[in-house]
This record gives sequence, C-alpha cells and structure tokens, in this order.
Amino acid sequence: MSTVAPPRPSAATPPPSPPSSAGRRAGAVLLRWWRRLTAMRTAIILLFLLALAAVPGSLLPQRSLSRTSVNRYFEENPDLAPVLDRLYLFDVFSSPWFAAVYLLLFISLIGCVVPRAMEHARALRTPPPPAPRNLLRLPDSGRLDSALAPGAALDAVEEELRVRRFRVVRRETAHGPELSAEKGYLKETGNLLFHLSLLALLLGLAGGKLWGYEGSILVTEGQGFCNTFQQYDTYSAGPLVDSADLNSLCVDLDQFRAEYEEDLTAASFTADIRYGEPAGEDRARTIGVNDPLRIDGDRVYVTGHGFSPTFTVTLPDGTAFTDVSAPFLPTDQQTLASEGALKLPDLGAGQEEQLALEGFFAPTGLMQGGLLTSVDPRPLAPQVAIFAYQGYLGLDSGLPQSVYSLDASQIERGRLTEVGAANLSVGESLDLPDGTRVTFTGYKEFAAMQYSHDPGQLWVLGASIALLAGLLGLLLLRRERVFARAEPAAAGGGTVLSIASLTRGGGESRPRFTALTDDLQDALATAASRTATYPEVPSRD
Repeated sequence: MSTVAPPRPSAATPPPSPPSSAGRRAGAVLLRWWRRLTAMRTAIILLFLLALAAVPGSLLPQRSLSRTSVNRYFEENPDLAPVLDRLYLFDVFSSPWFAAVYLLLFISLIGCVVPRAMEHARALRTPPPPAPRNLLRLPDSGRLDSALAPGAALDAVEEELRVRRFRVVRRETAHGPELSAEKGYLKETGNLLFHLSLLALLLGLAGGKLWGYEGSILVTEGQGFCNTFQQYDTYSAGPLVDSADLNSLCVDLDQFRAEYEEDLTAASFTADIRYGEPAGEDRARTIGVNDPLRIDGDRVYVTGHGFSPTFTVTLPDGTAFTDVSAPFLPTDQQTLASEGALKLPDLGAGQEEQLALEGFFAPTGLMQGGLLTSVDPRPLAPQVAIFAYQGYLGLDSGLPQSVYSLDASQIERGRLTEVGAANLSVGESLDLPDGTRVTFTGYKEFAAMQYSHDPGQLWVLGASIALLAGLLGLLLLRRERVFARAEPAAAGGGTVLSIASLTRGGGESRPRFTALTDDLQDALATAASRTATYPEVPSRD
C-alpha cells in the first residue's frame, strides 16, 4: 500500500496567516478609545469644555464682529495682543481648537445617543421583567392580607395599577401567581430627546456657520447700502457661501433717533429705513436694537450709532462741494466724542493736490485746558477740531488703508502736509493758504447696521425648545416598577400579597410606596366587600 503525500501549497498563493498580536492590540486600543469617547461622561466633559472655550469669545473682541475693536485692543496692549492672537483668542469660534472640541462632542453624542435610542426602542416593546424571587429583600417592600382568593387579589391590584398608568403583565410561576408592572418610560425618552436635541442644536449651529454670512456697515442719514460683500465695512461668510447666492436687498437710512435717560445712558435707538429690491418698490419700516428687520429669513440690526460732521469746501475758483461728510467713530461711548477723517481725492481738474480733513467731533463741545472735549452725547452744542492736509492721499497705491483715518505713512514721507487747523462751531470756517475755505455746516447721524443670514436659526430654535422639553422630562419624571405575588394564607383562608417596588429618579421613594400600599389595601378591601355582597353564582352544566 503506497502513501500519497498531500500537495504542497503554491508559492504564489501562500496560506492565510493569523492576525498578528500587534494588530490585535491596535484593535483593542481603538475599541477602548471609542468606548471612552462615546461614554456619557465624556460627552458631559466635552460639553463643559465647549462652554469653557467660548468664554474668551465673550471677554475679548472678535474679528468677526468688530475689527476696529480688535485693532484698538492691539494698540492698548501691544505686548499681550500678539500672544493672544497666536492662540486664536480673537477668532475663538473659527479656531482649530474650538473646532476640535466641537467635532469631538459631535462624534461622542452620536456614538452615545444612537445605541441608547435603539435600546430604548426595544425596551418599549419588551414587557416588564419577572418579579425577583425574594421580593421582601427589596428596599421598598411589604405584605398585604386579603380575604380574596389569590387570583381575585391580583385582579384588584392590577386594576389599581392600570388606573395609575402602569403596564401590567401577569405570570404563573412555581411560587404562585405574580404580577409585574412598569411605568415612566418617558423619563428615558426625555433623556434621549435632550441629547438628540443637543445633537440637532450642534447641527443647526454648524449649518449656520457653513451657509451663513453677516456684514457690518456704517450708514449715514440719506445714504444706504445693498447686500453685497463689496459694500460692507467688515463681513464674514461660511466656506459654502457664494456671493451670487446673496439675497438681493437694498436698505436706505432716512432718519436716526437716539433717546437718553437722565443719567445720559442710551434708552433706545430707532432708525427709519426704506428697503426693497434694487429695481422694486421700496417699503418703509422703523427698526431698533431689539426690533430688527426680518425678511426672507434675513435680519438687519441696528447695533450702534454716531455722528458724521458735514462740511462745505469752497475752492479758490468758487467751486463748492456742499455737505460732504464721513462717519467719525466714537472713542467715548458716554459722551460720543468721536474721531475720523474726511478724504476728498477729486476736487476738480484745476486742483492738483488732494485734500483731507482729520479731526475730533464733540456733540456737546467744551474747551478744557485749551483742548476740545465733549460733555454730553446729545448734540446740544456741536463743535469740531480739524487738521487740514493737502498732498497725495495714496488711495490709488493698491495698499489697503482705513477709511476712518489718514495713512500715517503718507504724512511721514511728506506726501501729505498739514496746511491748517482750527476749532469750529457750526457756521465757522477755516481758510487754507491756497484760498480754499472749509466751513463746518453741521452734522448727520449714522447707524451701525448689521446684515445677518443664518439658515440654521429656525433649526436651532426648534432644537432648543425640544432640549428644554427633554430636560424637564428627565428631571421631573421617574421610572417605577411594582411587583406583587399572591400566596394562600397559612390558616383561615384568604391571600397574603407580597408587594415591592423599584424607583429611579424623583426623590424619596418610601413615601410614594407607603401611599401605594395604602391605596392597594383600600382596593382589596373594596373588592372583598363587593364579593361578599354579590357572591359568585356557580355555573350549571
């Protein structure tokens, strides 16, 4: 008898090798990391970190809201500001570390809530569990005596529990007939609704950041703007926003009114505006700080105000430019003392040098120590201190510069030369060496307006309402289970009922259990008296 050797494996198709121990360890580490990330404790920690990370955004000026405030912070804190800027503390909500916490919280909530929701859905279809073998070992337990038979006694208990909205299941066991009842599933439903709503809230906020945009602009009375990024002083837009998708809307400011309290704090700001599509009919509306214009899901806010001093510039040849103005930015919010610049690059073909006015505006002016200051935010005695410059403004150099101040480098290089200075009240003039006359003619008010488009705002509102509803259910509702087992009395007939309950949430459980047993005792007594009054009639075959 010959023996045939088994075929040897081909070199081209090697046998499968078992997974390496390094691969198994990496898989175990990854699984352990995923379980920690999706634990409820981790989600709570990440939520706390997200709230903590948002604190610098409320304490420090943010570029997305006001670049002017950020620049002022750099001027006031030249050593600290660059360090904070490297840590993205002026761009908190778009920083990498804030986005990392945000995404980790998002992943943690998904990995935590989705399995729990599936488990809760299965629990809703699962009957209450059987009663424990030793009911009297539970913390809330006791015995009830009844003259009823075991089945009739459980019938009375079941009826009372169903009135209390328990789900009830009857079972026959080796220890005798028993009953299991449960209610309070809405507590877990509220828990899941809370976390799912938090997840929806994060989605709404993320959607608003991706597809939302906002722009800020200073609008002087009699002027307006249209919803295009080119017209805004500052704007921010999500990465998925296309400028062609912006809603076509133009807003004109007709009049601005500010009212003050006796202590000169601002009471209210209102702006009379006209709005509409560029080729459509205008509609009038009055808006305020807490009463924005809402149209097609967009909002136009009034966020502040100030003054635009007006001047009339008369050239030596008699050409006059009347009521030219520029917004002066407030440097003191209590008195609205303001600083700014008016640039006049084109004064006509015969004017070789450009003209600029830089100065200080006081709504209620007062000279103190030879300097003009403001003592009241109301325009009771408007005055302006101006410095006149002639030369080259550098507006066509291609280098960016602020519209609210002159380019200091042009002055340092001698391209702009100071040719006059004066403190002027309304109607007074400053004569320049070349014969040009600058007359202070008054002021107009401007409104700081913000145009905001946030497609996730309704989503966030609905998620917030659902979150509060889920939180109330989580805190106020309680999960209860009640077990009852009926056994024949040792002597004299009747039944001995063993009653026990388990409660989760809702405070102290012992008083509720005592109240339940009292009601069950009354129900058993009522059922026993009814049976004695109307005894069952045996059926005849």
